[in-house]
Amino acid sequence: MTHQHPESVDRTWRDLVGTARRSAADGLVVGTSGNVSARVGDLILVTPSGVPYDRLGPGDAVGVDPEGRQVLGELKPTSELPLHLAVYRSTDAAAVVHTHAVHATAVSTLVAEVPLVHYAAAILGGPVRTAAYARYGTPELAEAMLEALRDRTGCLLANHGTVTYGHTLDQAYDRTAQLEWLCRLWLTASSLPGRTPALLDEAQLAEVTEALKGYGQSG
Repeated sequence: MTHQHPESVDRTWRDLVGTARRSAADGLVVGTSGNVSARVGDLILVTPSGVPYDRLGPGDAVGVDPEGRQVLGELKPTSELPLHLAVYRSTDAAAVVHTHAVHATAVSTLVAEVPLVHYAAAILGGPVRTAAYARYGTPELAEAMLEALRDRTGCLLANHGTVTYGHTLDQAYDRTAQLEWLCRLWLTASSLPGRTPALLDEAQLAEVTEALKGYGQSG
């Protein structure tokens, strides 16, 4: 296993705890539901099982190797560890955020794919799919999630929640927030009796995807 610099591990753990606390403050999780992970070389830092985020300190870091063997910390890793490991094995992710966001979870019970009610779907790589239901913590759920994540950076988990990933914790978190907002928007637009939201088509979404490549500050 690659040796990690303690400073980079400490910094990533601080960022990870901050992201987990943010997910609770923003209402994307309740209590200890949901979990966050980040990769530092061959070490995958994860939130522990059943510990409130506001109680996590610098000495509580939990880390596993890519096979899921615990190599850092005393606390038990999240029960959703198989979900996180599957993302790292199958993508170039450096961070994964899993939440039980209310609107996104509601939408996961209604559709197999989030309707294209807004171009924010392009931020997640295209129309967001819903992974088939399987019990939390199981290989079956991880498998269903990977199927839904094909060419995407986020998906819904049926009757469960959301999974997004990114090159940084901030990017993974932003994708979760965008997904929750997209689902809330569709639910709001769908709630008017007798009216159906107008949707974007794939060509319009592709145009936005291309435009986003040049978005932001240059240099």
